[in-house]
Amino acid sequence: MGSEQSRGLRRDAEANRQRIMAAARTVFAERGLGAPLEDVAREAEVNIATLYRRFPEREALIEAVLTDRMNELARLAEEAVLTPDPWEGFKGFVERICAMQAADRAVTEGFTACFPDSPAMEEPRSRALGALDALIRRAQQQHRLRPEITSSDVILFLMANAGVLSSTRHAAPGAWQRLVSLLLDSCRPDGPTSPLPPVPGPEELHDAMVAARPGR
Repeated sequence: MGSEQSRGLRRDAEANRQRIMAAARTVFAERGLGAPLEDVAREAEVNIATLYRRFPEREALIEAVLTDRMNELARLAEEAVLTPDPWEGFKGFVERICAMQAADRAVTEGFTACFPDSPAMEEPRSRALGALDALIRRAQQQHRLRPEITSSDVILFLMANAGVLSSTRHAAPGAWQRLVSLLLDSCRPDGPTSPLPPVPGPEELHDAMVAARPGR
């Protein structure tokens, strides 16, 4: 096999990998990390055998997709540290990552998980937590954030937001914004200052609670 033909095969393999990655981002965002890989192959317009050649296990594909998202999380945290007003940096970071959860089910499921066997995912996650710790310290030093708040509280916020999203994503899609506003106001040393987004209506909450029943 000539070198030019070999390079052509490598280009084709890389093109297939990128198509599969793009398809996985779309499918996992819409349906979660448990979506059938056949759906990913269909979205990528490749056969399932091609998908498995590029990603022999589901976990490898999830790792590739979530690594991109974790790097975005780290970038947002590092940008937030540079914000002149540390409260605005903290508030903006929490709002943006919660918005990412609302827009992407893979993020909802992946941001509150640990991946000790995946250095590719744990490295940006550690960077994000380091930047967030620095931001929190600076906000507290300037008396812009309650002294009890830690980065662990932000992880709890993400867990809470994930729970709300799992029940309200379709029935009351804006409910998460109210939750995030309430959570952020609880972090301020001087009490609530932000107007709350609208509360979900009784019918929306009813539909969300029905959707959350086990077995549905």
